[in-house]
Amino acid sequence: MSSLRKPLDGLAVGLMIVLCACWGFQQIAMKLAAPSLHPVMQNGLRSLIAAILLIALMRARSEPFSLRDGRLLAGLGAGALFAGEFLMVGLGLVFTTASHLVVFVYTAPIFTALGLHFFVAGERMTRVQWLGVLLAFAGIALAFSDGFAAGIAAGSAGDRHSLQMLIGDALGVVGGLMWAATTLLIRGSSLSEAPPMQTLLYQLAVGALLLLIAGGLIGEWHAVTMTPVAWASLAFQGIGVAFASFLAWFWLLRHYLASRLSAFSFLTPLFGVSFGVLLLGDPVDPRFIGGAVLVLAGIALVNLRRSS
Repeated sequence: MSSLRKPLDGLAVGLMIVLCACWGFQQIAMKLAAPSLHPVMQNGLRSLIAAILLIALMRARSEPFSLRDGRLLAGLGAGALFAGEFLMVGLGLVFTTASHLVVFVYTAPIFTALGLHFFVAGERMTRVQWLGVLLAFAGIALAFSDGFAAGIAAGSAGDRHSLQMLIGDALGVVGGLMWAATTLLIRGSSLSEAPPMQTLLYQLAVGALLLLIAGGLIGEWHAVTMTPVAWASLAFQGIGVAFASFLAWFWLLRHYLASRLSAFSFLTPLFGVSFGVLLLGDPVDPRFIGGAVLVLAGIALVNLRRSS
């Protein structure tokens, strides 16, 4: 298969919208289950569930998998970065607000576009497309500016809560960097031409192992209480998110330009807030509407095809 990736078409756009909605809803599911199952443990267990399902699917389809095909090192690296991203997210939620964390984690597309622009041939972006990335990020900042205001107020008070929020925000940025690094590693290594199932299995298996170990080290194993909400959350995250949606994501990465795909991830926190308003009764702010308009405009600019 040729290594040339193509601009987004109708199939890719439609699939990315569905994936972003799915990823946005997982924040709601994780929040609902957090009292009985720590987010780090949720991420570890969902990765384990998805890894088992993926192995069964690969066996049913007679998909080849070998540790001697030259992709082992890259696969372990991708799995470690995958685990690190979700470890930062899980720990960050302990220190800062969800609105803060989602903003800082979703700086990943900017880091991804920057890395691809300089290190991966065929992923160069025009000035207009760079403007689209910045416009989309400005939309995220506007949509969640009420969270920023809370952080500024805490900082001016000089209390312990302010320090905790700074720690959580920093963890969010690190998580975003790890997400971007994962995409860059996949695109710039032998995993670039690997079957999507193989790439996903590396991430799920290594991620499950490392996240469950991390959950034990922070003392969360004994605090697990499997309520109906926790079971439902794990089913959705393990089957719908970590298995089906991630497999679709890696298929997209193999066929389309990663910088264009990453720009769509700005929709995920907007979906998350929308689901929160509809299902949890979270308050909505006019800034969210303005931010959504900027995000959609930015995505349109990033996905402009270059003239011949």
